[in-house]
Amino acid sequence: MRLPDFEAWAIFAKVAEFGSFARAAEEVQLSKPTVSKAIGRLEQALGVALFNRNSRHISLTEMGRMLLGHANRILAEAEVAETEARGGTQRPSGLIRIAAPMTFGIGHLSPVLPAFLAKYPDIDITVDFSDALVDLVAEGYDVALRIASLADSSLRARKLCEVRLLLVASPEYLDQVGRPDHPRDLETHKSFVYTNTSAPGKVRLRQVNNGNEFVLTQTPRFRADNAEAFLPALAAGLGFGLFPEFMVGEGLASNRFERILPDWEAPAIALYLVTPSSSLRPVRVTALLDYLVECFGQTGWLGYAK
Repeated sequence: MRLPDFEAWAIFAKVAEFGSFARAAEEVQLSKPTVSKAIGRLEQALGVALFNRNSRHISLTEMGRMLLGHANRILAEAEVAETEARGGTQRPSGLIRIAAPMTFGIGHLSPVLPAFLAKYPDIDITVDFSDALVDLVAEGYDVALRIASLADSSLRARKLCEVRLLLVASPEYLDQVGRPDHPRDLETHKSFVYTNTSAPGKVRLRQVNNGNEFVLTQTPRFRADNAEAFLPALAAGLGFGLFPEFMVGEGLASNRFERILPDWEAPAIALYLVTPSSSLRPVRVTALLDYLVECFGQTGWLGYAK
């Protein structure tokens, strides 16, 4: 029985991670010809091409994308095995790939990363900022931060804290149009509609004191797939919108924004750390997860608590 070519699988994962034979060779401290031969050897054994190649670029084939998750798991489990064999004394090192929502990632994740990088000088980080859901396994991510009502999946998810969704407008806007007594009063007002949901413009609300429910149908003035785009128009008094607390918390605390119908609430979402399902993970990833729990495990970072 021929054993799997574990070295070639690990090299495949590294080439896909860096998008370059030369950069992968530098990372794993092998020559570029050795890396190229390993990929060729693996492709020959599998009978499929893993990469599309030309003189300047490489990209994964469809089969390469399908197999990348297996390669990443092989590499990760080998790294964990080596760490355990050393008694857990290995200094965290290597690259961590993170996926994070655009606004939260830039506004809240980026500011806390310098301290982590200073603490672990042998760890490098790549962050992809996008509101789109990514396939962690197929695309080789170590961890994703997601702000959502998370559906069941094969991934491992750790809930860090709840994030309220708040109806807000500028005080000037409310002085002009009046402060509503019921959500139905808002349906004639122009608003900002976040389109990256299953039902854009539909907001389910529940009255806190008696449990009454109402589905608010927004009349859009401005539609976008990133809610941060609404903030200048919100501050200019051009309408109202539903925003996650971390996005408008400072504005509410400084009275630049005002909550609408504070006795009605939308279903809360939450901030999650999501990782591939394997119970084995490199020590560098464990270090980052522990650090992010420390940073975001409480609601103080949200900026508003009323």
